[in-house]
Amino acid sequence: MPIRYKIDIMAALKEKGYSSYKLRKEKLLGESTMTEIRKGQIVSLENLTRLCRLLDCQPGDILEYVKND
Repeated sequence: MPIRYKIDIMAALKEKGYSSYKLRKEKLLGESTMTEIRKGQIVSLENLTRLCRLLDCQPGDILEYVKND
């Protein structure tokens, strides 16, 4: 896939104080969304927006385009 994550999203969330439990309990991210992130699948724009808010970053800090040869 030409778009992929530049960083380990779950590790970055953990550094900001968001455990998987806290993300689920406070309904910040659903379990299916966290599973997609762990598998390297790109999440919806809504969830990407939420990740940017939680991590205080821009989409370009999270995603990158990799040219397929």
